[in-house]
Amino acid sequence: MRPHRREALIGAAASFFAAAQARGAPPGPQVDAPAGLIEGTLESGIRVFRGIPYAQPPVGEGRWRPPRPLSRWQGPRRAVQFGPAAPQLRSFPGNIYADDPPEMSEDCLSLNIWTPRDARRLPVMVWIHGGALQAGWSGEAIYDGATLASRGIIVVTINYRLGVLGWLAHPELSAESPQGVSGNYGLLDQIAALRWVQANIGAFGGDPSRVTVAGESAGGLSALYLMASPPARGLFHRVICESGYMISTPELKRRAYGQPSAESSGLALARALQTPNLAALRRLEAETLVVAAAKARFAPFGVVDGPTLPRQIVETFERGEQSPVAVLAGFNSGEIRSLRVLAPRPPANPQAYEAAIRARYGDLSDAFLRLYPSTDMEESILATTRDALYAWTAERMVRDQTKLGLNSFFYEFDHGYPAADARRLHGFHASELPYVFGTLDRTPPQWPRPPDTPAERRMSSAMTDYWSGFVASGLPRAPGEPDWPEWGSDMGYMRFGPEPLAGHHPLPGMFDLNDAVVRRRLAAGTVAWNWNVGLAAPLPSAS
Repeated sequence: MRPHRREALIGAAASFFAAAQARGAPPGPQVDAPAGLIEGTLESGIRVFRGIPYAQPPVGEGRWRPPRPLSRWQGPRRAVQFGPAAPQLRSFPGNIYADDPPEMSEDCLSLNIWTPRDARRLPVMVWIHGGALQAGWSGEAIYDGATLASRGIIVVTINYRLGVLGWLAHPELSAESPQGVSGNYGLLDQIAALRWVQANIGAFGGDPSRVTVAGESAGGLSALYLMASPPARGLFHRVICESGYMISTPELKRRAYGQPSAESSGLALARALQTPNLAALRRLEAETLVVAAAKARFAPFGVVDGPTLPRQIVETFERGEQSPVAVLAGFNSGEIRSLRVLAPRPPANPQAYEAAIRARYGDLSDAFLRLYPSTDMEESILATTRDALYAWTAERMVRDQTKLGLNSFFYEFDHGYPAADARRLHGFHASELPYVFGTLDRTPPQWPRPPDTPAERRMSSAMTDYWSGFVASGLPRAPGEPDWPEWGSDMGYMRFGPEPLAGHHPLPGMFDLNDAVVRRRLAAGTVAWNWNVGLAAPLPSAS
């Protein structure tokens, strides 16, 4: 280090310590990272740094541009509070996932770090929150990284732009871009956060050559986008995908798979908001824009634009062009129990159910009805949507990564407990999260809380160990628990029921049926492969 820079840093640190002492608070742990000097807090032996900016936020009249790198800040920076969340709607009453952020701002590109006190070259997990790409934030209590960090890994949670602010495409935006594209701003934020981790995590005791991208729901979708995105290649080395969904994605300039082009959707939104041009859109306040976009039913998705997402995700995986990384992927048995808006209503009787399926599935209808029979229509409808969105995606991931010769691990979370089961939410969407993070006592207010019992604590400890083991070595291992078999040639997997149980060949026939449906829709080019399955599948004349 050059003498003048060293003296300047010593002087800045001394001033900072003096200010902290004047406040009556002892200085927290210090890290001199390439981004700048950062002070966090020490909490039960874990160093915690909250609200660290990782990129310059494009805000106001500069919004809808790629994030830009930050210059090194001058002097020490206190990192003791979570940064604002991306602007989003407040949750509706009774929403079990509701954990609204205390502050929202377009200036939202920040991350948080939990790292052991004496960390040296530890593996890193970068967590991407869920929320349908339009809600959620990195500071939710359920994502507290302290328990995972106590297992000897570093946990990073990130914010990224959401909803219309993160995923809008528009012809004027494409015309501004040197690459002629628009949309995917939230994905570019995630890539910028991974670049920041590569440049800075070593100062926190992390190993930039052992970074795992992990996420649930829209965070799992984001992990799939990152695996398919050339600019993200090499920024991570393993992936954990919890309840991800490999759905069809709008294309920038052409209608495809029953979906309008992303640019035409942007133009439709502008008309609905009575904004004649991009300048008028940029003049709208962020909160006004978010509310108006929701009323106009704007749905945020990634965009097949060429540079960032070259093609449909399933095509990227089919061609073997996804990131060559080890994966741990799975789904929850009751995914749709808390997402019933995605499931159609049962028809009047079993005969009507069978007739509707035969009309929609033709030569695949016998296989469909074996898997999803009319004897319990409600359960079959829930399982149909679950499997098409989540189970097929997870199995597709482990199958394709196994073909590349990479470690691949599959799971089903089928764990229930009294508060959830009493509300018919056994194994509901995201219910594995407090077990993975060790935050059984920090679930959202309306969440059916797990009981504080030895059995629940054991399950949580096991899942924390499995997940941190995968982050550390690519092998999910938990002391005292069954070995988790690789997917391999005999389809090994782990079922988290009353306790972890290793098995083989989960859900026989599920993958073949759903993969056949996706392949047919991909070939036809006129129907999406999202949640329009089972009774919601189009009739052949409509496809």
